[in-house]
This record gives sequence, C-alpha cells and structure tokens, in this order.
Amino acid sequence: MNILWTNLVRLPSILLVIISLVACTPPIKTDTSRTEIRQPKPFSQEILTRQALTQVALGRTSADLVIQNVTLLNVFTQEWQSAQDIVVAKGRIAWIGDAGGWKGQAQDTFDASGLWAVPGFGESHKHIESSYLTPEYEAALVIPQGNTWTVEGSHEVSNVVGVHTADFWLKAEKAGSPLKIFPAIGSATPPTAYESGGGFFAYQEMVDFLDQDSKVVALGEVMDWPAIINANNPGHQRLWEMIQATYDKRAVVEGHGMNLTSASDINAFVAAGLSSDHEVRMAEEGIAKLRRGVFLEVKKGSIEVLFPKLLEMKLKDWSNISVTTDDRDVFATMQLGSMDYNIRSAIEAGVPNEIAYQLGSYNTARHFNIDHLVGSLAPGRYADVVLLSNPDTVAIERVYANGQLAGIGKEYQLSIPKIDYPSWATDTMNVGRTLSASDFVISAPEGRDSVFAAVLEPFWFKPEFITLTLPVNEQGRVVSDPSDNLIKVAVVDRYHGTGAVSKMFWQNVGPRTLGSALASSQSHDLHNIWTIGNDDAAMALAANTIAEMGGGWVLVSGGEVIAKVRLDIAGLMTARPVQEVAAEMEKLHLAADAMEWIAAPGLPERMRFAFLTAAPWKWQLVAPYKGNPSGLVDVTTGQTHPVIW
Repeated sequence: MNILWTNLVRLPSILLVIISLVACTPPIKTDTSRTEIRQPKPFSQEILTRQALTQVALGRTSADLVIQNVTLLNVFTQEWQSAQDIVVAKGRIAWIGDAGGWKGQAQDTFDASGLWAVPGFGESHKHIESSYLTPEYEAALVIPQGNTWTVEGSHEVSNVVGVHTADFWLKAEKAGSPLKIFPAIGSATPPTAYESGGGFFAYQEMVDFLDQDSKVVALGEVMDWPAIINANNPGHQRLWEMIQATYDKRAVVEGHGMNLTSASDINAFVAAGLSSDHEVRMAEEGIAKLRRGVFLEVKKGSIEVLFPKLLEMKLKDWSNISVTTDDRDVFATMQLGSMDYNIRSAIEAGVPNEIAYQLGSYNTARHFNIDHLVGSLAPGRYADVVLLSNPDTVAIERVYANGQLAGIGKEYQLSIPKIDYPSWATDTMNVGRTLSASDFVISAPEGRDSVFAAVLEPFWFKPEFITLTLPVNEQGRVVSDPSDNLIKVAVVDRYHGTGAVSKMFWQNVGPRTLGSALASSQSHDLHNIWTIGNDDAAMALAANTIAEMGGGWVLVSGGEVIAKVRLDIAGLMTARPVQEVAAEMEKLHLAADAMEWIAAPGLPERMRFAFLTAAPWKWQLVAPYKGNPSGLVDVTTGQTHPVIW
C-alpha cells in the first residue's frame, strides 16, 4: 500500500518530465523525396497463361477443347479414375473432374469413351542427337509414340557448338514444334582434359546457361569419375566448378555411374552430389544406389534385370525410378518405338501399369523440378494427353501435345516448322585439308621387320591395352591382316583445321572385304571423325566424304562409296523427314550386310560408342594433341604410349 501511494504521489512529476521532453523534441518530418513509388511488375507469359486458366477453370471464359468421358490415370494417387473430363485452354489443362462437372463452354470436344488417358511421356535421359534428327523432326518421330517432352543430355551437341548449346535445343520449340526440350548442359565438354573440341564449360558457362532460360534444368551426366575424385587430375577444377554453379542456381546435377558398384564408390558418387544414374547394369547395383538416394534412369537392357528384383523385394515407393531410352537412332525407333517401348517393357516385367506410366512421366518431372509443367494430367500442366485403347499393351490411339492433336495411330498430324540453322550449327567440319592415303600409314622404325603394337578392341575395359607383334613390309609399313581379325582405326581432328590424324590397330571388328572402310562423325563424346578400314586409300576417301557432306556415315567398298547418311547439322543430325533419313540408314545397313566383316556380320554401329572417353574406360585413341602425337592415352591418368615400338 505504501509503495502504491508513493508512486501515485510521484506521477505528476513524471508527467511533467515526459511533457518537457516531447516539447523539446523536434517534430518528425516525412521525407517525401525518398518515398518509393513502386511500378507494377509486368507479368511473364507463364503468369498470364495461368491467370487465363483460372478463369477457364471457373467457367468464366471458354476452353479450346474438352476430352470427355475418359478413364484417367492419376499419377498422384496411382489410381484410374473413370468418366473424367479434361478441359484444355492455351495449350494447358485448365480443369479435370467428373464428366459433365465443368459448366463452361468449349470450342471443340472429343468423346474418349472407352479410352484411357495417361500423361505425355518424358525422357529422363536422352541424346536426341543419336536419333540423327534435329528436334523438329524428332518431334514427328516420337510424339505419335507418346513422347511429348525430353530432358536432353546435351554433351553431344555441346562439344560441337559450345556456348550455342541452349540456343540450339530451344530453337525448334520457339519455331512452333510441340516437343518440349529441357536441356541438361553437357558436363563432358570436353569429355576429358586430354581432348578439345568446339566447347569448354566451367563455372561461368554453366551459370550463363541456367540464367538464359528456365527450361535449362540440369548439369548433364557427370562421368569423368577420375577427374572428380583426384585433385591432381587436370579436369578436376572444371568439373567441380560446374557442379558448384549448378548448386548455386538450385538446378539438378546428373550422374553417370558405369561400373561404380562397390559401397565406397556408390557412397562417394552420391556424396559428390551426383543425383542420378542411367548406367545401372546389375540388380544389386541398382538396389544399392536406390537405397542411397540415386534417381535411377533405367534403360531397356536393365529393365528385365532390375524390375523383377524390385518387385520381389516388394518395393513400396517407385518415385525415385524412371525409364528412358538414352541412345536410339531413327531406324531403331521406327522399328521398336520410343518411350512407349520402355514403358511396355516395364509392364511386361511385372510392374503394375499405373506405376509403369509414372516411371515414364511424373517421376522424371519431379526429379527435374518441372512437375508444374509436365508429367501429370492436372491443372496448369501442358495438355499432353496420350489416349490408349489398352493400357496394358501401351496401345496408343491419339496423342495431344500442348492441346493439339499431334498423333493418330503412328502418324504425326502437325506441320514441321522450317528452321534455318545458323552457320555455327552447319559449318562444323574444320579438318583443314584433304586427306590422302599416306595420312593413314603406320610406319615402322627404319630397319625393322617387325614391331610391337598397342592394340584395342571395342569396349575394352581392362586396365592395359593388348600388345601384339606385327610384321613390317618392304616399304617399311606396319601391316595388319583382316584374316587375323586385325584392322586399322583412325581419328581425324575436325575442329582445329590441322588435319591431324591418329591411328592404331584394333582387333575383332571391321570389314574383311578388300578396299573397304567405314567412317562417321558420331563418336561419343567429342565427335571427331573416326574411320576403320583395311585400305589406307579407302579410309582417306571415307573421311574426306564425311568432311565434304558436313558429317554423317560413309561406307566404302572396293575403293568406292557405296552408302552414306548425311548428318549436316553439327555432324550429328539432319533437318530432313524421318522416312528419308531412315531410308538412308536402311541402305547403309543393307550395303554393310552384303560385305564380309570381322567377328560379327553387318554394320558395326557400336563403333560410335567404342570411342567413348569417360570413366571407367582406360586406354583410348583420341585426336593427336601437344605432347601426344600418337593420340593413345589412358584417360584416367593422362599416361601416354606410342602405338608401335
């Protein structure tokens, strides 16, 4: 009571102090000169589209199309929903629900009674370059097969056109092609520190790509494993810079884990930030990687091995798995199919069909953070709708891409935009001179009648090359005999205008028919010209023909060109109709079938992969470079070796 009374007595004095302080304080002035006047932020096309979709969903504005009475796959709940309507506007889905539930007006309708609807298929890892078609013609090939979008692992074109990589992949869609391409920028640019081509990507290049367009979603398959784990490897700095740039921009880092199967290797792979693998070969390997968080991109050859094991272990969550094609040319795609073939293979392996379609759509979209655009039949997503007569056999009746009817049966229904590709995509063969037979001669040291030779063969995984003793002829040249399963292989530099040629002997591959050679500008991953033959003049003719036509395949027999496939865009693709390119490929195969070959009959198309310069491969023949005139190098260590001694 006394304390309260004392404070009440003191209150007038306290008030007087406060009043005097206020009286002495200058008034607060508002500095109107610093007042920020906010200007409205212009809306992007994406936001404008979504604003329009909102009004359509509410029935306030009309739709372009309603697909009615369809049985719809809901990838969020893994259930088939019967009697559903899909309302389409501005190339997107605006509304989904029970048939008749949307009360708006539509310009067109399609009664899909008796059909099943699944999301447009999407590739988690594909090299469109391997189809031989530019994207606008790729669209005509794969969209009728249900494939409406692709994550493009672009280290093929990256090594040719360099900083123009994203421009190249986005050009077709900007010209009106409905195939949506999400570039994953090639980490293997160049493939190893012992090669150089048309591009060199490190931190700043990766940042620039990711800033250029939101469709650039990832760093493509990091596969030079020795450079990742060895700080003294000359590629170490560049690759880690690209990983850092990708993380800085919150994008996805893709991996390539071939033969990384031990627990230590798998843990290191994941610890490095490599989020996916499309090279799983064994079931145990796939399960070990899946358990450590690796997103599996499963190709046809691994589906039959891995999926039965996952079903046997009663895997509950398949969301970290996809199916994909990786590399499949136009001829094979016309025969087998595209993603439809892989999804069908998953179903045939025992995967429930609602999960199998998720493996070909939604899982990949989530992995690359593009599930707001593709991968499901849901509002706001592109209206990519595949209508099936039988979901168990992936029997496709119709395909809508961006809300347009793009495929009926196997026929593409849309026009193909004409694209004038710039010189950076068309003028990519800089050999620098016309090659002659002498460029492919392997000469012995003077006075020798035999030499030791370093020999390889396709897909040689062992740590050391093969060593053989080969004879020397009267002209001092080292010779090989196709009857002994030996052949000559050469790599021609197509980038630097030097006409540099490396050559060595290989075994168990190549033509026996005399005067023959095969050449191509497709050689993963740098894509120099390679040629394989039993005659130096035939090898020169094949390589020169490749250079003259801007890239492709050439087959020489009896000293004459008997078949060729023109790939005049980056030396990897061509902007020509599907049937025309497939016909050239078929002619090449038929011509090869009429010849005699070492080891296996027919065209050794696997040669384009046999020059793959990536871990865990060891000895490789690359174009000559400073300090290594023979071109033979262990790409895991940089050790070089002469091809003869």
